[in-house]
Amino acid sequence: MSGKLRYHAEHEALTKLSNRSLFHKQLQQEINAARKKSHSLALCVLGLNRFREFNHTFGPQSGDFLLREVGRRFTSATGNCRARAWLGGAEFAAVFPTSAESGIGVVCTDILSMLATPFLVQDVPVDLSGSIGVAVFPKHGEQANLLLQRASIALDRAKHVGHDYAFYEPENDPYSQKKLAYLGGIRIAIEQNQLILHYQPKIDMKTKRTCGIEALIRWNHPQIGLVPPDEFVSIAERTGLIHMLSRWVLRAALEQCRAWRGAGLDIPVAVNLSPRNFQDHELPDYIAALLRECHLSPACLELEITETVMMADAVHVSEALSRLSQIGIRTFIDDFGTGYSSLGHLKKLSVAGIKIDKSFVSKMTYDENDTVIVHSTIDLGHNLGLDVVAEGVESPEIWDRLSLLGCNSAQGYYMSRPKPAAELERWFAESPWGINKSPGKAGKRR
Repeated sequence: MSGKLRYHAEHEALTKLSNRSLFHKQLQQEINAARKKSHSLALCVLGLNRFREFNHTFGPQSGDFLLREVGRRFTSATGNCRARAWLGGAEFAAVFPTSAESGIGVVCTDILSMLATPFLVQDVPVDLSGSIGVAVFPKHGEQANLLLQRASIALDRAKHVGHDYAFYEPENDPYSQKKLAYLGGIRIAIEQNQLILHYQPKIDMKTKRTCGIEALIRWNHPQIGLVPPDEFVSIAERTGLIHMLSRWVLRAALEQCRAWRGAGLDIPVAVNLSPRNFQDHELPDYIAALLRECHLSPACLELEITETVMMADAVHVSEALSRLSQIGIRTFIDDFGTGYSSLGHLKKLSVAGIKIDKSFVSKMTYDENDTVIVHSTIDLGHNLGLDVVAEGVESPEIWDRLSLLGCNSAQGYYMSRPKPAAELERWFAESPWGINKSPGKAGKRR
């Protein structure tokens, strides 16, 4: 094959960058060379955010123009890399001779800064953003295939949590060997009642007493022991078992709520819902029927959804929230501040409150920027007529700051860690944060 033909076979005509096939060979060559010298490499995969929406709005020709411009800027921003490529779609990749996280962070910041200047498309300035996933040789893999796979997983994680860049972490890998071992067991866990719920109290900041309980699922695996939700819920989402899992949680939580009410503990229980649950159009009817079956009023149940749920399928989510609100169920937006929800979108939703993400709350005592964020979020929620809950309260100093800022309620290890139902009942009786008993009467709140 002539040099010219080889070049065209190994490079993308649109961006003039190496294609995926050539980049794979280049990456493996760099890995082999680094292994001989006991050096490290960092693979960075850049993904453009919402490029598909741009393509639908401006058309494929403008999309091609934008990719060419990004390719040109990407080449300039990665001048010291070992190899670079356009992987297809809206993804670009580059390999760098460094492994120190601080150094890679600088590289990622430099790459993303090339998107800061708007792109002029059809005489319209277009703002474009991106996220980067990073995998390091040899820490995260010693073959090109594995390194590319893990950089892509890190990219998905960066986009999911709204970060500029993220390093590969095994605990966030849905395809790790440990998680694959769970794959066939989730249905069995549901059917054989291997799942349990732990409960964490929510404390009213004025009364300093429990005003709600959040139900948190655990898997009591017969061989492994107690498995946290982060390790199996994402698998349930990918395999379609999330509907069965969520219905199990709803039923178990409401049955426990009924038992507590019978014992005179009048307290609502909150359940987290997955984005996939809103593809189940029968969910509001199922919840209403379950409340009737348990002889509980809708006020006994609260639901929690993340900001990403709202943005994933805005129309269906909005309809479902409206139906749930009409039933009388209060919904809270969980992990608020880590997603992309706009104020205009937020005010249109039938939600009762927001929960400020613990990543902001836990650093309030030493990071004034986080204090400003928390303060602004509390004011925002109150101005929209919403209750505001703070997560991650781990010290009396944080509690005091939140109280001064007018936060409505809080959760965190300072008050109580999540506990099994029996332990929580003892905590109710012994803790100053507990709840006063009232005459139990199912289906009716105080």
